[in-house]
Amino acid sequence: MTDKKMDTKAFKRSLQQSENYHRRGFGHDVEVAGTMSTEYQSDLIQTIRDRNYRYSRGDVTIFLAESFGFCWGVERAVAMAYETRQHFPTEKIWITNEIIHNPSVNQRLREMKVGFIEVIDDEKDFSVVNQGDVVILPAFGASVQEMQLLNDKGCKIVDTTCPWVSKVWNSVEKHKKRDYTSIIHGKYAHEETVATSSFADRYLVVLNLEQAEYVTNYILHGGNRQEFLTKFKNAYSEGFDPDRDLEKVGIANQTTMLKSETEQIGKLLEQTMLKKYGPTELNNHFMSFNTICDATQERQDAMFDLVKKELSLMIVIGGFNSSNTTHLQEIAVEYNIPSYHIDSVERIISRDRLEHKPLSQEITIAQNWLPEGEITVGITSGASTPDKVVADVIERIFDLKAAAIV
Repeated sequence: MTDKKMDTKAFKRSLQQSENYHRRGFGHDVEVAGTMSTEYQSDLIQTIRDRNYRYSRGDVTIFLAESFGFCWGVERAVAMAYETRQHFPTEKIWITNEIIHNPSVNQRLREMKVGFIEVIDDEKDFSVVNQGDVVILPAFGASVQEMQLLNDKGCKIVDTTCPWVSKVWNSVEKHKKRDYTSIIHGKYAHEETVATSSFADRYLVVLNLEQAEYVTNYILHGGNRQEFLTKFKNAYSEGFDPDRDLEKVGIANQTTMLKSETEQIGKLLEQTMLKKYGPTELNNHFMSFNTICDATQERQDAMFDLVKKELSLMIVIGGFNSSNTTHLQEIAVEYNIPSYHIDSVERIISRDRLEHKPLSQEITIAQNWLPEGEITVGITSGASTPDKVVADVIERIFDLKAAAIV
């Protein structure tokens, strides 16, 4: 692995000039678009869109969020993975992580003989990758250290990193250039945040507003250094010292976090530095760039509109490890709507039993989840969920209610 102090910007520039590095498709876009349309799109979903996102059948009225499912960055990443298999029909192809957080899409890649790098004792096992192998970097990116390792091995690298994630990396580079500590709003173990932090010399990851308030209180009033380091264990750069490294800070974020909370954290830190250093010195102690992903924002805004409707229940569809899907579920819970986060239609066992994942809990079974009589159901899905998966869930609800009437 490389030194954390490496010139990450120079390395990325060098990598991008390599003949082994691919950031665009391979010219199979028309064929791949047809395949993806067949595998992932749905006539039912298009019909619901055409009917102003409302659709009734029998006792069920579906309200579909006006922004949901596959975002442009996810669609692009999946299409590039499909193109990679076509362009390298005989080569061994690996991916450093799930291409996106959706089980059906990842399973489809496995069927296409794309290998997934295993994690052994919390470390990815790159020993299986050989010179000349093709390695796909997923939509949420890969760390600089992983990219350098793969480059040193002589692999062909296909980089599907979402441009919005790359935009965050650029902001972190600007923090580093001016010797600022990057305060990253995210989950420290999430692949995207791991990748983002790899571009920083110094960083601290805060999960939520509560943690950010702890940090700002420390900036203003000091505190117990060891308590601070214990509280943020695994969430800061090597050698991080809160007494030294919080004098100049810049804001970055995991693109799938809740937009409103990222904005609150940014404003809180700005006000803190303003209070401590005064208006004339603020720009020497605080940096902020807008790196909130448009797609994440649009899906959250659509969810806030959806929860205002009279709903019997809400179904949120997406991978259980999908951060942006979890935040959609948080909105439903905040509005006290009976809400179920599922990742596929197979989780709907019967009209009496549904397998789902409550917030911050293990997967469990909900009993009698589907009400009797006429119902209105809100439906949304995370940015990694194909339309077809959403359609399958809707059809299953229709079928269960129709069977109950018979």
